Amino acid sequence: MTHRFLIMGPQGAGKGTQAALLAQRAEVPAISTGDIFRANIKGETELGKLAQSFTSRGELVPDSVTNDMVRDRLGQQDTAEGFILDGYPRNAAQVEALDGILADLGWSLDAVIVLTADRDELLGRLSRRAELEGREDDTAETIARRLDIYEQETAPLIDAYRARGLLVEVDGIGEIDAVAERIDVALAAR
Repeated sequence: MTHRFLIMGPQGAGKGTQAALLAQRAEVPAISTGDIFRANIKGETELGKLAQSFTSRGELVPDSVTNDMVRDRLGQQDTAEGFILDGYPRNAAQVEALDGILADLGWSLDAVIVLTADRDELLGRLSRRAELEGREDDTAETIARRLDIYEQETAPLIDAYRARGLLVEVDGIGEIDAVAERIDVALAAR
């Protein structure tokens, strides 16, 4: 049985933590677009150099470059039995690109896990994380802006995956182990 999952949710909902835990339980790699970017930039790949040409100017990496990096990563051997994809897709164009990547590989998604959380809870979590990690760029304004961008660009994807019958919504608030258990129960009920 394969485990090809997306994990989505607003910043601060615990996606990275839950993706890593689910990947361990499913014995598949957790793949974060941030990690893909860093690995390509550090490895000085052609895609990494291209991505860095944008990030060094403070610009967003274009979808075409992100899509190519994801295509490359999903084509690696360790994804044959599945993956947990975190941080991608972020918009409708990336959904279309991912559909194409998966079709080319002869695969389909098994589920799209969405961690839900109250906005006030997220603002509190992210503010605490900024303090603990000394992230000066995580001001209340920038955090609120990122949540707004999620609502505008990424949240609509949830409806698209719901229409495909792939959506699994899980309350992302609570202890890490409790959220992980909710994910397992929700996936088992599919």
